[in-house]
Amino acid sequence: MRFEGKAALITGAGSGMGRAMARAFQREGAQVVAVDVRAEAAEQTVAAMSAERGGRDSFALAVDVTDGAAVDAAVEQAIARTGGLDVLCNNAGVLDGYAPAHETSLDLWQRVLSVNLTGPFLLARRIAPHMAERGGGAIVNTASISSFVAGGGGAAYTASKHGLLGLTKQLAFDYGRDGVRVNAICPGAVATEMTASLRVPSEANAHVDAQIAATPAGRWAEPEEIANLALYLASAEASFIHGTPVLIDGGWTLS
Repeated sequence: MRFEGKAALITGAGSGMGRAMARAFQREGAQVVAVDVRAEAAEQTVAAMSAERGGRDSFALAVDVTDGAAVDAAVEQAIARTGGLDVLCNNAGVLDGYAPAHETSLDLWQRVLSVNLTGPFLLARRIAPHMAERGGGAIVNTASISSFVAGGGGAAYTASKHGLLGLTKQLAFDYGRDGVRVNAICPGAVATEMTASLRVPSEANAHVDAQIAATPAGRWAEPEEIANLALYLASAEASFIHGTPVLIDGGWTLS
């Protein structure tokens, strides 16, 4: 119960890693604000958590993380209902279909950068000062192996995840002395709804299969494995970890 009496806001909580994080934080005692652009998906996550923990006071919010006004309003609502936020998991993200630059439309570029980079910025710019005023907190950004290497996505995705790592470091620098720790999880291949199409054996997915087969783990990660790392980085056990990208990639980036 590392988060008993604390509140955690988790974006992209309607499925995949976000849903796994939401359930993991509630199991550890937190009141969870499950944020997703899809209202029904966020509500389903909360329903699942309520069944597990007997109807705790976690709740869902439908928010487009690329909309600054909507984000500010949601944060205000979350703070009012929880009494204050202690953890932010910036997990919402989108893929780009491994599109190279010449196949990346401006709309695709802007969409991926907006969700993967602008979204975490909008949440953090509002919540980090709030945490500082409360004496501290933890922000965990879901980055990627694509924060380090090419090949884990296309031009837009890789640029967005490199940018998110830079944002993580700057936030840690700016707010660390106020007790706000900011770190990044950097997953490799994770078996979620978002990656379902990539896990179907096909000629188009042959390069993905080959990359995963070449890793020491030799498999896709489960969302719960990523959630466990989020729990650790947000907990007091990681009290001296600031601005650090933590790889959880099955050894993808070893070579």
